[in-house]
Amino acid sequence: MIEPVTAGAFDLGVACLVGLSFVLAGLVGWRARPRNRVGPLLLAVGVLWVLAKLPAAVALPDGVAVVRAGAWAAMFVHLVVAFPAGRLGTVASRLVVALGYLSLTVVGTLTALWPGAGPGRGGAGVVAIVGVVVPGAAVVVHLTVRWVRSTGPRRRQLSPLLGVAVIAAALVVAVKPATIAGRDVAGLNAVLQVALTTIPLAYLAGLLRRRIDRAGVADLVVRLHRADRPVRPEIVLARTLHDPTLRIGYWVADSGRYVDTGGHPVTPPSPDEPDRAVTRIDRDGKPIAIVVHDRALLEEPDLVEAACAALGLVLENERLTAELRSRLRELAESRRRLVRAAEAERRRLERDLHDGVQQRLLSIPMALSLAEAVLPDDPERARSLLREAREAGLAVLDDVRALTQGLHPPMLTERGLAGAIRELATLSPVPLRIPDDVPAGLPAEVETTAYYVIAEALANIAKHAAADEAELRIGLRAGQLTLEVRDDGRGGADPASGSGLRGLAERVAVEGGVFQVESPPGRGTRVRATLPCG
Repeated sequence: MIEPVTAGAFDLGVACLVGLSFVLAGLVGWRARPRNRVGPLLLAVGVLWVLAKLPAAVALPDGVAVVRAGAWAAMFVHLVVAFPAGRLGTVASRLVVALGYLSLTVVGTLTALWPGAGPGRGGAGVVAIVGVVVPGAAVVVHLTVRWVRSTGPRRRQLSPLLGVAVIAAALVVAVKPATIAGRDVAGLNAVLQVALTTIPLAYLAGLLRRRIDRAGVADLVVRLHRADRPVRPEIVLARTLHDPTLRIGYWVADSGRYVDTGGHPVTPPSPDEPDRAVTRIDRDGKPIAIVVHDRALLEEPDLVEAACAALGLVLENERLTAELRSRLRELAESRRRLVRAAEAERRRLERDLHDGVQQRLLSIPMALSLAEAVLPDDPERARSLLREAREAGLAVLDDVRALTQGLHPPMLTERGLAGAIRELATLSPVPLRIPDDVPAGLPAEVETTAYYVIAEALANIAKHAAADEAELRIGLRAGQLTLEVRDDGRGGADPASGSGLRGLAERVAVEGGVFQVESPPGRGTRVRATLPCG
């Protein structure tokens, strides 16, 4: 004869199925993502749930029984607050989880201190209700606020588990106090068990979606190879990773920075942008690009790496294009600044010639005319006027020399680049080591630019570096003149903050060269310029 299944046995079986769903989902998650703590948390919730529902083999003290019955709820709070990373990354999340464990401990302790107080009667019952309602409400509020403040990629990760977790937490807040108070809430309890069962299912659905996303990377490779027209990696990668805010910066070795396809700088996120992260892409040990994306994607590093690897060749091509556009942009900006500077210099020369030299030149013929007029009657007066004209002519010559100073270094004309460098080393207040073999026979514009780079570097060392010595390295290789000025000073030079280095960079750029400044604080400064000589 088959015995009918009692309501208690049926409820126990359903409770065990709920716990088993958490255990199985936890084992699957632990194996799929061993470094993520969500799997172990799911497993712990399932085990504690089953222990709470199984009848105790021996009679337990009231406090221990309460802790045994509510331990799964505290662990459940930890699970849903720590999802999806399994870690408590904010102060608010730590406080909510701590409140859950603290409530369990306080309720268990007070129940042990008030033995015999039945559910809903006495202080222990009130404390137990408060111990469930307060952390439960905190969980609902915390998860809701977290959802509202999350970015698109983060919401995609949180759904649908977060929504089910909020419903389950709200049901716990409703069911547990009623149960403690001795009310019949069988219907709500059944709904709670259904809601709890959907949590591991939602987690498994998230793992499945993650696998689908990784399979989408393979489709990405196929689309790239079959594309009839060039594709923009930034758009394709943003769609693949479901992050519309994603940006790609391509490495430009000459300027030592990352730029987008338009040549504009792309900087890694600052500490003021906690929701942004960066992934660097290298090839053969050399930087190619960085991907600035939502921090939520750090929870799926394999997906990001796979997508970036699939775009490797396209990214390399885009990097070359971005580098070219960046150099063209810098060259255009440099030329505009030089044109403005040349115009300002032309106006200065015009003003100085008009106000100074022109007036002196006018005084010379006037003095000569007057001398000619008084010569027959007053020779001494004529000689005095001739002396004034001669002195005015010499003064004009001095003015012209002053105006032309800096247009071209006289030392270059008289001694060449090697002699000019030795002269600079002699005049430098900081000892400068120079090579014995300075290239000769260089184009005049290259020599002039090299001279000014060295002169400005030495001037900056004398003014700002507090260096004990400096060294010049200069050589000609493969049709390019490379010069480098190093010092052992305090470092910290910023080309953007001073007009001298910025002007040198523009002068070098106009000649088609590359100008670099490396100046880490406390480790000296290195000024390097490469100039084409062809």
